[in-house]
Amino acid sequence: MGNGTSIGRVRGLGSARTGAHHWLIQRFTAVGNLVLALWFIVSLLLMKDMSYGTVSKWLAEPISATAMALLIISTFWHARLGLQVLMEDYIHTSGNKFALLTLLNFAALGGALFGVFCIVRLALGGA
Repeated sequence: MGNGTSIGRVRGLGSARTGAHHWLIQRFTAVGNLVLALWFIVSLLLMKDMSYGTVSKWLAEPISATAMALLIISTFWHARLGLQVLMEDYIHTSGNKFALLTLLNFAALGGALFGVFCIVRLALGGA
């Protein structure tokens, strides 16, 4: 039973064993985004009008609010995963990489929290 190639064992360049999990989560969020985006588009097309009152009333329903919150969370999570891979591949200075990944995490978390806050506010009638 080997641990990669001979030279890889010597250099310690074996698998980090985390890439498959990252890849799998990115695929799950992509499928979730597809399903939830289709639900969102169909829901909008089935509305009688697109007025603020109609949309906020629709969003105040528990199923609509939950699905919309899941769409927002999944979209920001998927974007963060994709941009993280991009930054890890193309930014080579460790200090810059750390700073940008930290900024990315704060931006993704902030955007998702703001979106969910807006949904909760509309669902509770605080237009």
